[in-house]
Amino acid sequence: MYEQFGIEWLSPTAASALLGLTLGVVFGAISFRTRFCLRRALVSTNTSEKLNAVAVWLTALGVALVGTQLSVFAGWIDFSEHRFHATDLPLALLALGGILFGVGMVLTRGCASRMSTLAGSGNIRAIIVLLVFAVTAHSTLKGVLSPLRTELADFTIDVSQVSAWMQSPVFTVIAVLFSFAVVAAAAINSNTSKAQLLGGALIGLLVPLGWIGTGWVLQDDFDPIVFQSLSFTSPSADWLFWSIASTSVGAGFGVGLLFGVFFGSAATALITREFEWVSFSSPAQTGRYLSGAILMGVGGVLAGGCTVGAGLSGVSSLSFSALLSLVFIVFGALATDYTLRRKETVVLSGNGAASLAS
Repeated sequence: MYEQFGIEWLSPTAASALLGLTLGVVFGAISFRTRFCLRRALVSTNTSEKLNAVAVWLTALGVALVGTQLSVFAGWIDFSEHRFHATDLPLALLALGGILFGVGMVLTRGCASRMSTLAGSGNIRAIIVLLVFAVTAHSTLKGVLSPLRTELADFTIDVSQVSAWMQSPVFTVIAVLFSFAVVAAAAINSNTSKAQLLGGALIGLLVPLGWIGTGWVLQDDFDPIVFQSLSFTSPSADWLFWSIASTSVGAGFGVGLLFGVFFGSAATALITREFEWVSFSSPAQTGRYLSGAILMGVGGVLAGGCTVGAGLSGVSSLSFSALLSLVFIVFGALATDYTLRRKETVVLSGNGAASLAS
């Protein structure tokens, strides 16, 4: 469809970068205001904050799924050849990757998308986490850690029947209706403000816009681009490679998306006077965040995406592999949070006993 626009001076790749930049600015602004993050929805200690985060995240997922499936129904996009819908499922890869990513995002107190948003608001911790995350992701994709990925990728199971069932009209209708119900329940049964829920819905809407833009509007038979939507793992690796070799590698959707998120959150933080330089408070905290960044970088690549790439974009395409990745991410996050809380309880109990003894 791209050739119909008559803008030959702009390549499809460059146009996709502008699309990513636009969607990224919106995502960065809204996610900063709504504090959009799956980690918060899973492990926040404040019950009210946790319920609000759950409501916003589920609203985003519901809108993303409905919008994506309506686009499929309209014939604008087709996932039959997308990697999310491969029938050979690398179960070991997804399991290890999802768990590692979940562990990492708890250690860094935010997933890759949250770190990208915080980076624009002056959070130096987030900036360093993103740099380490990008280096590790690129190393896992094409560098010294890639043998781990290729070895685990050989262990596959056939899920053709499950995939076919999830792509059937009956399941699609059920998934869409269920999404409507989830969004309605989130709006009715939570104390989340309408502005917060609207923000979640707009974030969800960005997912089908990304799919449509890269999979239909900007597709050119003579100069094809990658069919993708919101994600932060692969784009981080792309951004790193582009930043050191921009004269030979053009910026695409992922690079534009990351720049957009940074600019969107930075502008919002400055306008709302919430921009603040934040750094590490101790060497121990630095080590924890760096460890989490490494785990997220490796895990995001092995799992095929992050909480947004696999979670929102992948699940919205009704991908079984993306759904499994999200399940393993959630498991890794909950298990890590439980372990850390139990450790803190033991330490506090020991300090209390010591105080009584003295």
